[in-house]
Amino acid sequence: MATANPQQADDSSPPAPQRPRSTARRDLVEQQIIAEATRLFAERGFSGTSLQDIADATGMTRPALYHYIKSKDDVLARLVAELAHGPAAELRRIRAAEATDPAARLYEMVYRVAQGHARNPERFQLLVRSEAYLPNELVEPYRKSRRDVLKEFAGVIGEGVRSGQFRPVDPRIAALSVIGQCNWIAWWHRPGTDDEADAVARAVADLAVASVLSSSSEPAEADPARRAIAMLRRDLDFLERTLDARPGDAG
Repeated sequence: MATANPQQADDSSPPAPQRPRSTARRDLVEQQIIAEATRLFAERGFSGTSLQDIADATGMTRPALYHYIKSKDDVLARLVAELAHGPAAELRRIRAAEATDPAARLYEMVYRVAQGHARNPERFQLLVRSEAYLPNELVEPYRKSRRDVLKEFAGVIGEGVRSGQFRPVDPRIAALSVIGQCNWIAWWHRPGTDDEADAVARAVADLAVASVLSSSSEPAEADPARRAIAMLRRDLDFLERTLDARPGDAG
């Protein structure tokens, strides 16, 4: 019985990817590949970009490219890991730092996410636009990472509400609002220097904390409903004083 000639095999299939030991050079090359792939995906769409396009953009041959990535799906998987799984783990770490109060932790959490979007808005845009192209094995991990981000934000806001530092808001709704503030940066901010990105991140973090921070004089251990009533009374008193002070209202 004749054996198949290896040279007659389908040469369109990629060779088995080799995994050279991790080096600083390898990391730089991989970052270049991810950066060029991100740019091409944004310009041409995921389905309109080929591995040959990525190889040409990085100045590599296609066989050489296989030493670093296996497919377009591999590039997309790395982007998902970097932009979705990474933030969830970072938020979990910050929230676990119980030495700081909820407001300080919320500020740091918002700052970290906002900073990433401000520095690399095109990557987040690409991730959103590419959700429909995620391989099946990535769909659920991606969705879980989004749930984890929401869980961490809602968790720290809930802690702030229970301690009295935050207003008696719905933690989930407040968390979704904060996440929306962070995500929207990728659509309106134009990348500049890192200092500019940090300034944007700090401004958004300030606004996020201010949106939930309580100014009630009620003690922290007071019931949330009683704190809400106290805040309403304070606001009504302010409104009455404002109306009384308006010129021309007397008589």
